[in-house]
Amino acid sequence: MSLSVYTLLLREVIRFYRQPNRVIGALLQPLIFWLLIGSGLNASFQAGDATDVTYLEYFYPGVLLMILLFTSIFSTITIIEDRRDGFLQGVLVAPVPRSAIVIGKALGGMLLGILQCLVFMLLMLTPMVDLPITPLGFASAVLCLAVIGFGLTALGVLMAWPLNSSQEYHALMSVLLLPLWLFSGAVFPVDGTPAWLHWLMQVNPLTHALALLRHCFHIGVEGGVAGPAPLAVGYAAVAGVAAFVAALLIVRRG
Repeated sequence: MSLSVYTLLLREVIRFYRQPNRVIGALLQPLIFWLLIGSGLNASFQAGDATDVTYLEYFYPGVLLMILLFTSIFSTITIIEDRRDGFLQGVLVAPVPRSAIVIGKALGGMLLGILQCLVFMLLMLTPMVDLPITPLGFASAVLCLAVIGFGLTALGVLMAWPLNSSQEYHALMSVLLLPLWLFSGAVFPVDGTPAWLHWLMQVNPLTHALALLRHCFHIGVEGGVAGPAPLAVGYAAVAGVAAFVAALLIVRRG
């Protein structure tokens, strides 16, 4: 099983880097989003009592989450393409467990997401991003990104497996995946929102995952923000595990 998982993982990485336009888009899209939206809202933004936090700094972890989201989308939409091209049928009749498909896809999407996030995190070495991250915080952030990326890719597998066309996937993405990101606190803070929106953001597992990611940027920093509650962290972790288990079940039944 380990060989089949590694093969599928390696295929995802090779497929990505053999598509230069996809590589360029993956690197430039989050940078454009961060610069345009961050610069446009920077003058009117105030994050609670943290008046010294600019919107570019606040929006930065949200862009990292967006990178993971879009990576999971484009790495799992290939399931539909592989079914149409006949590759998926060859994998299904091979003497390997079907769980290898889910694990290989999830690990492949996670690895691609982390690599893209690491490139984007090089911005922290410039004056544009004034996040006082420590080596421990950086390592914690990478680990957090890996967990979030794995869960999001598993959710992508769960969504893509029963679909027959990429158009269906894009429609589902517009009404499910993008709102998950928008209502996670990535674009605007949870505090100060209307009651119905506050409740919606609180039940969103990405809200708590993003809170953990923000906390990683302040680990070991004097005056850093307090960490998210253990219950919230557990909620985000359970949601990721549930997405993975549901993907395993639907692939085995499919």
